[in-house]
Amino acid sequence: MRPARPVNGRSGRRSSRLRRLVPGGAGPLRRLPAGRSAVLLAATALTLTACGSGPEAAGAAGEPQPGGTLVFAVSSDQGCADPQQVGSNDSIYSLRQVVDSLTDQDPETGEIVPWLATEWSSNDDATAWTFTLREGATFSDGTPVDAAAVKANFDRVPDIGARGTLPKGYLAGYAGTDVTSPTEFTVRFEQPNVQFLQGTSTHSLGLLSPASAAGTDEERCAGVIGSGPFTLESYVKDDITVLAKRTGYDWGSSLFTHPGEAYLDRAEFRVVPESGVRSGSLQSGEIDAIASVGQQDEAPLTAAGVELQARPNPGIPFGITFNHETPLGADPAVREAVSRGIDRDELVTAVYPTQTVKATSSLSSTTPGYADQSALVDYDPAAATAALDAAGWVPGPDGIRAKDGRPLTLPLTFAQNIATAKPSLELIQQQLRRIGIDLQLREVQISETPVVQQDGDFVALWGNLTRADPDILRSQFWTGGNNYYRFPPSPLDDALAGQAAATDEAQRAELAGTAQRLLAEGNHNVPVVELTTVLGVGPTAHDVAFDASSRIQLHDTWKSG
Repeated sequence: MRPARPVNGRSGRRSSRLRRLVPGGAGPLRRLPAGRSAVLLAATALTLTACGSGPEAAGAAGEPQPGGTLVFAVSSDQGCADPQQVGSNDSIYSLRQVVDSLTDQDPETGEIVPWLATEWSSNDDATAWTFTLREGATFSDGTPVDAAAVKANFDRVPDIGARGTLPKGYLAGYAGTDVTSPTEFTVRFEQPNVQFLQGTSTHSLGLLSPASAAGTDEERCAGVIGSGPFTLESYVKDDITVLAKRTGYDWGSSLFTHPGEAYLDRAEFRVVPESGVRSGSLQSGEIDAIASVGQQDEAPLTAAGVELQARPNPGIPFGITFNHETPLGADPAVREAVSRGIDRDELVTAVYPTQTVKATSSLSSTTPGYADQSALVDYDPAAATAALDAAGWVPGPDGIRAKDGRPLTLPLTFAQNIATAKPSLELIQQQLRRIGIDLQLREVQISETPVVQQDGDFVALWGNLTRADPDILRSQFWTGGNNYYRFPPSPLDDALAGQAAATDEAQRAELAGTAQRLLAEGNHNVPVVELTTVLGVGPTAHDVAFDASSRIQLHDTWKSG
């Protein structure tokens, strides 16, 4: 059995290492070799300070004070107000505040620490996990946060529809939850599930009241009840999410820097799709913080005294994944040409914030278990054209290749849920045209993406997923799961399933590395650029803290002035 450390008070470790983000600032992140432990996750974590929310700035502004409303602008809305059914950062920012999790993950070290659970252990093969809950926590409808409530949540997850990809992945092989007392329960799996513990720290397994958990998917998307430091006061799709302080809250994560209730009275998350409007509203003081800061906004925001706060996201980088049941997606030459035809250095320099780095694997370099595959995925237009030539794709008079009378027109589906999405793809479109590929951009709403994946209504899909655990690969690319990309069975399945079952850390890292190599060799997933979350934080907002997945936690946030 592997006992967890017990709750030992508020550690205050949410104030991460600090570094300023300015044009011409710090250089690329160093790479993590395969097999490095999760405790080294913070070696590349960046949180930046100027006049807004770092600890030094907080001291200059005075002691934290309760009250006030934080107004936060995001670029999109996933169309659902249920944390267990969203995967887009813009929606997670607000909904993370509504739910507590069994555990938390230290953004500095990657260590799993107590939150609602005070301790936990697993059996030798990680097929059963036993937790002890703290007493006194309640959902905002008055229902106790007890073992029966956890069971109600976990029993419901396998039945969530297309939006529930993430929690269903964390509970893969779920065999049930045994309640032994109001504060003790055991979660059982049909096969070893090492990654489950980290999954309990995520918003996707954040706990809902049993009444909310029992609702239909659509009922839950209209609004849910959690036990978090804020309650969901109102939600208007594609417009605004309003949170209110949870009165009496006193069961926060061991990483929160103060006990008890949140400082803020309210938080408003407004959907503002235009990057320039978000930036201008922040500079004018109309709003307090913005997400999705683009490269073009960095200089004017910095000049206006806005803090640019950044942290690289772990998980799957932004890239292109193919539907293998389509002719082009099943063509290895086309997949190789797309991967080798993208000039990632040019893309990062032209489009992204200054701290962004190109992707070199199907895991970002800040993810435990990352293994560098740059030799297999780097820019090589000669190799790209050679692959197409060998497969019979012949250049036509307009430069676009064709085979058997069919032009090499590749539809790429994407959602404009981040300011850099469309500019990135327009540049990739130009780059691939140089080697004879006609990339056609097909834009959908972020709320439509799960249905597009489930229905298979795409040839190639642009996107990313954030998680500080290599098992994010299994949730996306294992044929024994959702298999939204219609991968055929292959040795990749063995590597993905193996890392999820490996209780030895070194063995797990080796298997995760094998999975990344196989993905790169087959060009099944074309990694392009690592997402670095960059927030703009105004001078009256303090301690807007990143969690381990580069989302935000507002329990310790406060306003001055």
